[in-house]
Amino acid sequence: GKTVIITGANSGIGMEVARDLAWRKARVIMACRDVHKGMKAAAEIVQSAGNMDVEVKKLDLASFASIREFAKEVNEEESRVDVLINNAGYLGSQKKTVDKLEYTLQVNYLGPFLLTNLLLGKLKTSSPSRIINVSSHQHKKASIDFDNLQGEKSYGRFAAYSRSKLALMLFTKQLANKLAGYKVTVNALHPGLVCTNLFRNLRFLRIWAIRPIYWLVQYFFFKTPIQGAQTTIHCAVAPELADVTGKYFVDCQEAECGEVARDEGLGKKLWEKSEELCGISS
Repeated sequence: GKTVIITGANSGIGMEVARDLAWRKARVIMACRDVHKGMKAAAEIVQSAGNMDVEVKKLDLASFASIREFAKEVNEEESRVDVLINNAGYLGSQKKTVDKLEYTLQVNYLGPFLLTNLLLGKLKTSSPSRIINVSSHQHKKASIDFDNLQGEKSYGRFAAYSRSKLALMLFTKQLANKLAGYKVTVNALHPGLVCTNLFRNLRFLRIWAIRPIYWLVQYFFFKTPIQGAQTTIHCAVAPELADVTGKYFVDCQEAECGEVARDEGLGKKLWEKSEELCGISS
């Protein structure tokens, strides 16, 4: 069986992807910030998928130390890693991580950047292997300004979210180039508008009158987590994607990513900046 790592696997899309891959008899490592919630989700998955090989490991993407600890554990204890799914995401108010970086950028982009780089050796020795980055079509609305990468000039939660997802797209393209010839593919995707906990930090949902309207909108226009998980699952298991890399998927189909996401020079510059912020060098 294959070994799969999924970040943010204790709810929403991540949990449904974990459930599906457990059902396919993979060894599933659920990387969760909240281990207690992760354990609960894992127990439910073990029961519904009938696969005991589901493990929860602590991973807080808002801490480089936690990422390094997690990667060290995986590199020492796991004989192989066939699929890495960078699924965890944050959308919310401006705050700093323990590493003194803007929270959205670190959780949605710098954390996955560091984690992926730390697990590359293992992914290469396990090849053919796959890396999957859960981005968003919101990346098309963003641009990268290195003087405002962390919202230094101005911060809007949606702008920060879009920017982090654009960074993830640029990373996907750069990494695909770097991995040419290694039989390790890397692709990004937009899961669609999904009813998940991503929106739990939005202020307007604290207003009771708005909640029923929001629920109705979710019911009619949003995908369920199971529907939202399908493109991620497709990218993880579809045999026809064995040699497909550096691409962007929507509704299980290859799609056109935003123009800025294809900017080679910007991608290279962002990679260097990311190494600097994460304290690594290639």
